[in-house]
Amino acid sequence: MHIHPLITDSEDLAALCARLAQSDFVAVDTEFMRENTYWPELCLVQIANDKEAAAIDPMAPGLDMSPLMDLLTDNEDVLKVFHAGGQDVEIIYNITKRTPHPIFDTQIAMMAVSQSEQIGYSNLVESWLGLTIDKGARFTDWSRRPLTERQIEYAIGDVTHLAKIFPRLLGRLMKTSRGQWLDQEMEKLADPENYRNDADVAWKRIKAAGRNAAVLGRLKALAAWREHEARDKNIPRGRIVRDETLADIASHPPKTQADLAKVRGLSQGWKDNEIGRRLMQTLANAVPLPDEEMPPRAPRGAPLGKEGSLVADLLKLLLKIRAREIDVASRLLARSDELEMLAAGVRKNLAMLEGWRYETFGRDALDLVEGKLAFAVENGRLKMTHVDDKAA
Repeated sequence: MHIHPLITDSEDLAALCARLAQSDFVAVDTEFMRENTYWPELCLVQIANDKEAAAIDPMAPGLDMSPLMDLLTDNEDVLKVFHAGGQDVEIIYNITKRTPHPIFDTQIAMMAVSQSEQIGYSNLVESWLGLTIDKGARFTDWSRRPLTERQIEYAIGDVTHLAKIFPRLLGRLMKTSRGQWLDQEMEKLADPENYRNDADVAWKRIKAAGRNAAVLGRLKALAAWREHEARDKNIPRGRIVRDETLADIASHPPKTQADLAKVRGLSQGWKDNEIGRRLMQTLANAVPLPDEEMPPRAPRGAPLGKEGSLVADLLKLLLKIRAREIDVASRLLARSDELEMLAAGVRKNLAMLEGWRYETFGRDALDLVEGKLAFAVENGRLKMTHVDDKAA
């Protein structure tokens, strides 16, 4: 594989992207800094196919990144391969307001061919290529210039290894006929709605107890206010106010600005500074959350209770057995909250009762809660068995 020198010139980048546009796939990775800013700062992009690889410096003066962004977001003929690519996709979306598509994530794909829930990149490379990754540059400050040869070599390795692993992993998926299992997961990763940073819906990311319209209305207003404050100052939102503090203020709003000094998580200065005044004005203008914006009630069956909890535990055991039997990650088949809802009597809007998940696991899960499935020990191994089969 040919490794290019660090690309800092628009003409070189355009030529690289023109060649990569003829590929079946490209492996992509990014290096970024987000500890001190609201928006993640893109510091390096690495890209490779099976023939060539390069690191691209988006901080280079005058570099036109549009050929690269067009390749990633507009070219439907080239598959974009990431590993644990959520943050990479987020950064590309922030720049272009589009997401890479079509997309393939090797961390997600590993769930369909092994019991790995969230395999790290180093473990992926070691298991597929037998190589040990040098982690020395992992915590480097990628915004500092100039980058060292070691940093660039480390960064490019992320995509050269990925370009070798992807065809092998794809081959195993094809042999297992589980590729279609991942279609929905990959589309979720590429869905722009996951990355749209709308201040008016920021409140949905904050854990809040109950469905009180007045409380949620205040939380919505406060979360939007915090987004605007953080964007204006270009600092992480948590440095304005932490989530738990916002939720506490929404539930127990202070009557005066002086009362802000008593709020846990705020400094004494908030009682008479400008940001404190803006917070109080936000509270004064907040209105109850309208009915159409209220979060849906959680699906309910019968109260779970002690017996239901035991059933849920049996379902979790069943999930572990099935995942081991077919060598997939249990999280790909069902989530713990779904198992608890099934144990409580819910039968609708559960992913594990639809499509391939139903055929692979959901049908047996239903049989278990309906008394048609039991556990048995055979040759020292725990297995599932249908009651009728056991009786016979």
